[in-house]
Amino acid sequence: MENQVEYGNINWILAIASLLAGTGIGAVGYRLLSGGAGQVQQLRQRLAERERELSETRSHLGDHFAAIGAMVSNIQREARALEHRLTEDATDLGGKPRPTRGLDIGSLPTPDAEGDEVPAPRDYADGTRGTLSEDFGLKGEDADAPQPPRY
Repeated sequence: MENQVEYGNINWILAIASLLAGTGIGAVGYRLLSGGAGQVQQLRQRLAERERELSETRSHLGDHFAAIGAMVSNIQREARALEHRLTEDATDLGGKPRPTRGLDIGSLPTPDAEGDEVPAPRDYADGTRGTLSEDFGLKGEDADAPQPPRY
């Protein structure tokens, strides 16, 4: 009978040892896996905070550009008013009115029908030294001036 009692105790001892080992392994696994989850939660919280800050910055930046646009419009309106007043004052004092912006076509010379003909542009140089002469068109240059090194 002695043998039957030992086997019964061994089964209980193995069952209790397995239960304790399983509990220990489960606790260690939970600690390892839950530590990563905590970091993920912190990262999500920081990401949400950064996104909120970014959206606030964008809204403030939009307001800032709208205010600057309004200021530029005011400056342009005041510049036009100042230009108009200066033109009126110059006219009142007997001066010539300031020409408007842009090209004044009336002051440009008109080409004569029988006048000088404008020569066509050329892509070559005069003389026998070639089309890409380095000293073409240079007048009054000292011929004895040191030349830069050529590579």
